[in-house]
Amino acid sequence: MIPGWHPLLVHFPVALTISAALALVAARAVRDDDLARSLAITGTWNLIAAAVAALFAIGTGIAALADLQVGAAAHAAIFVHVKWAMLTSTVTMLLAVWRAAGQAHDARPSRGLVIAVVLASVAMAITAYRGDLNVYRYGVAVARSVQTSR
Repeated sequence: MIPGWHPLLVHFPVALTISAALALVAARAVRDDDLARSLAITGTWNLIAAAVAALFAIGTGIAALADLQVGAAAHAAIFVHVKWAMLTSTVTMLLAVWRAAGQAHDARPSRGLVIAVVLASVAMAITAYRGDLNVYRYGVAVARSVQTSR
């Protein structure tokens, strides 16, 4: 696997899940029907894209684990991140199916869906934070090169 794919791809499900939540909340809240329809479509497609992107993020993350050699503390932190990633990716995929198959893409979302997508966004942010800790606290997958000049 080409190194560096996981850090590149993980930003898509995070951003798309959060933007889907914002659009779906707005679609439920605005009074203008045309604007609500546009926001609902945007939120629906962002949620679907987030679910697809989450699959790629999970795949590249698991592939990145294959050659990883880290200490016990980093290893434990990585697997907390992996558990969060599996949970949030699964929830995001289920929500995308719920929204895509449940009603017309331009329909105002239900209160339950909106609450679930907002909670999924929070969980996705926690997952991202856990990944951030792996890199910035434990130095996971950070190449350390020393250049000397004379």
